[in-house]
Amino acid sequence: MAMPALPIWHGDDGEIVSCAEKVKVMTQNMNELFQTAQDAFEDALLMGCSEQQTRDYLLNLVQGVDNPYRNR
Repeated sequence: MAMPALPIWHGDDGEIVSCAEKVKVMTQNMNELFQTAQDAFEDALLMGCSEQQTRDYLLNLVQGVDNPYRNR
């Protein structure tokens, strides 16, 4: 499976993130993240780990990412 198409990025206020440099950084980051996840997934399968368990863990991993900029 190929990397999903990237969205048009929006801020929490609904405004489109239109700065070319910001969009470029997001594109690079998402491409790197996808490739790292793909590599880890393939390694897990080669080592005999369950496909479903690995997918579930990757989803949990992303859901566990913390926003350090949120007002607390």
